[in-house]
Amino acid sequence: MAKLMNLLMFIIFLVPLLFSPCQCCPQYQKEKLLQFKSLIVGNTTNTSSVSSFLPSWNSSDTSSCCRWERVFCKSQLITDLQLENITHLAASGSVVTSDVLTPLFHLKTLTRLDISNNNIHGQIPGAGFANLTNLVSLDMSENRFTGSIPPQLFSLKNLSVLYLNFNLLRGDLVMLGNLTSLEKLLLKDNKFSGSIPSSLFGLKELHDLDLSGNSFSMEIPMEIGNLSKMTNLLLGQNNLQGKIPASIQKMEHLRILDLEDNFLYGDIPTWLFDFKNMNDLHLGGNRLSLGNKTIRPKSVNSLYLLSLKSCNISGKTPIWISNLTNLYFLDLSHNNLTGNFPQWLAAKKLSYLILSANKFSGPLPPPLFQNEQLLILIISNNNFSGLLPHTIDEAVRLTVLMLSGNSFSGAIPKSISALSSLVLLDLSSNKFSSNEFPIFKQTSPLAYIDLSFNNLSGEVPVTFPLNVKLLQLSRNHFSGFLPQNLSIFKRLQYLDLHDNNITGEIPEFVCLLSSLRILNLGSNSFNGSIPMNLSNLSALQILDLSGNSLSGNIPNSLSNLTGMTDEHDAFSPQPIISDSDFFSVIYNQYYNVRDLEVFWKNSKMGLPNQNLQMYTFLDLSNNGLSGEIPDSIGSLKGLKSLNISTNKLSGNIPMSFGEMQSLESMDLSDNNISGEIPETLAKLLELTYLDLSNNKLKGPIPSGPQMDRMNDPNSYANNTGLCGIQIGVPCDKPLPKPEPNPTEAETEAEESRSWETWFSWKMAVTGYPFGLLSTVLVIYVSGYFNVTPQRGQRLRVRRI
Repeated sequence: MAKLMNLLMFIIFLVPLLFSPCQCCPQYQKEKLLQFKSLIVGNTTNTSSVSSFLPSWNSSDTSSCCRWERVFCKSQLITDLQLENITHLAASGSVVTSDVLTPLFHLKTLTRLDISNNNIHGQIPGAGFANLTNLVSLDMSENRFTGSIPPQLFSLKNLSVLYLNFNLLRGDLVMLGNLTSLEKLLLKDNKFSGSIPSSLFGLKELHDLDLSGNSFSMEIPMEIGNLSKMTNLLLGQNNLQGKIPASIQKMEHLRILDLEDNFLYGDIPTWLFDFKNMNDLHLGGNRLSLGNKTIRPKSVNSLYLLSLKSCNISGKTPIWISNLTNLYFLDLSHNNLTGNFPQWLAAKKLSYLILSANKFSGPLPPPLFQNEQLLILIISNNNFSGLLPHTIDEAVRLTVLMLSGNSFSGAIPKSISALSSLVLLDLSSNKFSSNEFPIFKQTSPLAYIDLSFNNLSGEVPVTFPLNVKLLQLSRNHFSGFLPQNLSIFKRLQYLDLHDNNITGEIPEFVCLLSSLRILNLGSNSFNGSIPMNLSNLSALQILDLSGNSLSGNIPNSLSNLTGMTDEHDAFSPQPIISDSDFFSVIYNQYYNVRDLEVFWKNSKMGLPNQNLQMYTFLDLSNNGLSGEIPDSIGSLKGLKSLNISTNKLSGNIPMSFGEMQSLESMDLSDNNISGEIPETLAKLLELTYLDLSNNKLKGPIPSGPQMDRMNDPNSYANNTGLCGIQIGVPCDKPLPKPEPNPTEAETEAEESRSWETWFSWKMAVTGYPFGLLSTVLVIYVSGYFNVTPQRGQRLRVRRI
């Protein structure tokens, strides 16, 4: 009997298993996921990365795809794909286009899709997204989508979350009003323009709106107050004008309001400080004025972040700020605040304090650094003076310390090396002196160091962490040879030592700093030749060796500087400062005091540090270099500025220079260069500055769209054999020379061309009798021609 009962129990257990449906995702959904993976890995030849890419997505796996990583199901149907930041795992360095999304458009059961931070290029596939009618949340942020948002996306009636921030989108947003369920809309950092679309104001459920970092203009519409559920309203970094609309008062739930960096004007309304839930208030960078108003808000203690930069605040630091007991971020930069550093502000436990570009004076109070919560302190461009407080090492969490543009003096405190969290140290443009420096631990995270424009002396210091990426020591009094230990900084990308007293030859170990992208050794006392192995610095984009005593030839091997062979833009390569989003923002907004100094178009200028990835410079001027200019220099096709002036170079200008089609500035003046100017220079359509003066050039100046515009006679001065419309010397006018030898006669005949800009015909015969030739020449010289008319002016002819 017992056996019978056991058999019945087994059958009861087995029957449901035999007749129940398969507990796995549909086969077609599994296939579409595998197709998606195949399209991603098809962008790379790196087999090791392919094997590690979504390893659980395996066609031989018989288990349900609902068990795969980043896949979430409901009732054995795929409803959620979290595919953020995956393409770098398999297709790093390759271009991934929006076509890879095609298989996902067959998963009509999807309610949530996250494909953010994948560097996907191309337009958003509208037809594909039209199939995903069940979508509730869509995150496509941090890609490279272009064009406009397709109308099919605005037909997704269930969509409540749409993130498209950090792309390259533009165009019309009038159909946004169709997304009546929308609660969160993020369009930050795109290319949208025009007025804020009125279609937004009917989205009654909207509570998070981020339009910052675009080009929206006109006034903020009063109707924006209709968004009564709004909690986070971010409109910063646009071109918005007018006053702050009073209707914002109706947003009773507002927690974050960002209006920063627009063109808003007028008085800051005091009601902005009355929101009981307000946490972050960004008003800086406009034309707003707080003046010396005393704020007596109802619920001011809710504020955590307050930005009032450029708000026309003058006099003493507003004392009412001391009542903000929960404040951790305060930006009062670019105002007219005066007096000493307030003691009450030094005692306040802030994490971020930005007071740059004011008129503060006196020493820093020691309690300022006794705040263990202090993370970022930026007080650049004031009138602070004296020694740095001995308590500086007590700010143990300090990450960014920027004191540039003041009058601090004495030695840099050795105790500063105890700041174990410090990442950026900027002490530039002060009066620091001494030849002794803090000794940092090699494992310290300190990566960005600027000690330029001080009175520091001794040998170049090398007591920095191994992690250092940027080292600016220019405009000091450093002397002696470059120390061998400089070669240990393998991550160094930016080394600036210009305007010191460093001597000796440029050592070979500099060529071991393979990460270098910027090397500036200009205006020192280096001698000897340029190292042949300098070409090992393949990442180098800016090389400045000007103003030294270098001799010998320009190495042919400089053509191997591949960092100068490709064109650069705002996205390639990455900026030097790119460690984290917030740190990058702090760096780009506030670390712009000490730009890289270069000689550009006959004058010194500063290149903004945050845009250095866009530039390629080669400056070997003001040395004693000799020999011919290497033809191989012409292979540096990404070069924007070439300056080899004031040397002893000879020979011809290489024909290959016409291949440097990114070149904007070229200075070859004050050498012994001879021969003709190559016709190939007419191909340089980006060229806007050219100086060939004080050489031995002869023959016609090439004519072309850009060459014709460079008509400053000083650019060609002291080259007695040149002719051309740029200098007002017709090339068919006999040159005052002695009897030419046969070779010179051939050259003279080749140079006998008529002035094509003024005349459409040429003299076809040169063997006419002397009388006829004289008559023609009289016609040429009988008028005074203004050959370089300014834009908007007619060509003038003055008759005699």
